[in-house]
Amino acid sequence: MLKVPAGEDRLDILEWMKDPAGASPPCRAADTEADGVSPGSVAAALGMSVPVAGAHLELLARCGLLRAERTAGRTVYRRDEYRIAEVKHLFEKGW
Repeated sequence: MLKVPAGEDRLDILEWMKDPAGASPPCRAADTEADGVSPGSVAAALGMSVPVAGAHLELLARCGLLRAERTAGRTVYRRDEYRIAEVKHLFEKGW
């Protein structure tokens, strides 16, 4: 999932989501809700369409690397640091 050509976009998303407010370009405060980011903010920051960003975010959430939360009629995403650490450990062991 992370090694296919589109996987680079997903890695970029995960990296950017470490600190969306401090990233370049930064995520505006209005784009963050419940400690998460919207597909629109990811799309704007990384130069992709909102549907593409949303599809990447949904896939990362289904894999357990992101947590999705529905608030005020929209979905926001945040990193699941524990799960990301588990996956990183598996790759380091030569999985």
